[in-house]
Amino acid sequence: MTSAEARELLGTDKLTRAHIEDFDVFPLSRWVGRCAVLHDDQGEPHEIYFWGHSGD
Repeated sequence: MTSAEARELLGTDKLTRAHIEDFDVFPLSRWVGRCAVLHDDQGEPHEIYFWGHSGD
């Protein structure tokens, strides 16, 4: 996800694990995968989160 998408849909571009439950605002299409950089409590990049939907 881009920083602009995160700001528009979630109000911040410093996403954390707490935001994962809000990722359902992103449209899911078949055969699409997404990823987001998640930040720690100090605002530093900490991990990458992947999600998506197969065509099955």
